[in-house]
Amino acid sequence: MGRRSILIATGWVATAAVATVIGLGAIRLVGESITGTPGGVRSAAEIERALASPEPAPTGATGSASAPPGTTGPAPSASSGARRGFATDGGTAVAECGPGGVRLVSWAPAQGYRVRDVDRGPDDDVEVTFQGAAREYELKVRCIGSEPVAVADD
Repeated sequence: MGRRSILIATGWVATAAVATVIGLGAIRLVGESITGTPGGVRSAAEIERALASPEPAPTGATGSASAPPGTTGPAPSASSGARRGFATDGGTAVAECGPGGVRLVSWAPAQGYRVRDVDRGPDDDVEVTFQGAAREYELKVRCIGSEPVAVADD
């Protein structure tokens, strides 16, 4: 019986070793695809550049006051001018200056707010109003030079 017990123990150890190697290989393959960063690790400068350039708005979005939160205006044209993002506690907006004046490129209410009114331009000034349960924020933008600038409401 001594020899039989040694063979059983050796078989068990060999099976455990093979199962461990297969498991580690599978974890390595699956783990890299789950935890790996798509496109590799980015530097701080690359992240700042990516955050500084606004993403294009989806084509065909209406951006009207009755639209659901997160809706944006039409995609920018090829003749787009200087762009700038603005933020209030009620929401954010991106505006640009062009030949027809200033226009809102996109806008999105913050959590707990909705878009009550939008004048997207192009015009001398544009504005978006974010309405919350207890407060309202109005963002008004004009072009000064060729730069969009937030201004106080008249």
